[in-house]
Amino acid sequence: MLDQLLSYDEQLFLFLNNLGTESWDEFWKVVTEKWSSIPLYVALLYLVFKNLGAKGTLIVMLCAAVMITASDQLASLFKYVLFKRPRPCRVEELQNLMRFIADGCGRYGYFSAHAASSMAAAVFLGLLLKPYYKYLPFLLLFWAAVLAYSRIYLGVHYPLDIITGMFFGALIGYGIFHLNKWAQRRFNAEILQTN
Repeated sequence: MLDQLLSYDEQLFLFLNNLGTESWDEFWKVVTEKWSSIPLYVALLYLVFKNLGAKGTLIVMLCAAVMITASDQLASLFKYVLFKRPRPCRVEELQNLMRFIADGCGRYGYFSAHAASSMAAAVFLGLLLKPYYKYLPFLLLFWAAVLAYSRIYLGVHYPLDIITGMFFGALIGYGIFHLNKWAQRRFNAEILQTN
């Protein structure tokens, strides 16, 4: 059954990866770069600051650091310790069937840290800012999905890598959202006690 699932995953990868064309390659290379999301994160940080103030923003930033560390370390555990599934760009049988346009190809790919961290950020910040901007969570989820697809387009991840990464990222983002709520309440309670 696992072999059948992996075979379907490979077929879906080839289908999605081969949808690409040279005219779109540079666009998807930019989308997948971590630095390309910096303007979005700056805008989101501004919205957090505008609605939660300096001390609330500091707590959010600390929670975000925990979130990034958790998603990255969990992805590394899956990739290098538990599964060690080679990336599609490392599978010799796929070389002539796929489009590989990334600048590099890591060893293992299950699951995608890009997909996990972007989905974690989308869920965490989407839930955090939803009371102020009701459509923002949907825009962030769309952004996370586009960023995740870019990894298939470039030829460095299978769809199952992406789906699993997004699943764990969503769980981590949801958990960090509740950690942030607890930390904000506790901080505000301490302020009231000192006054």
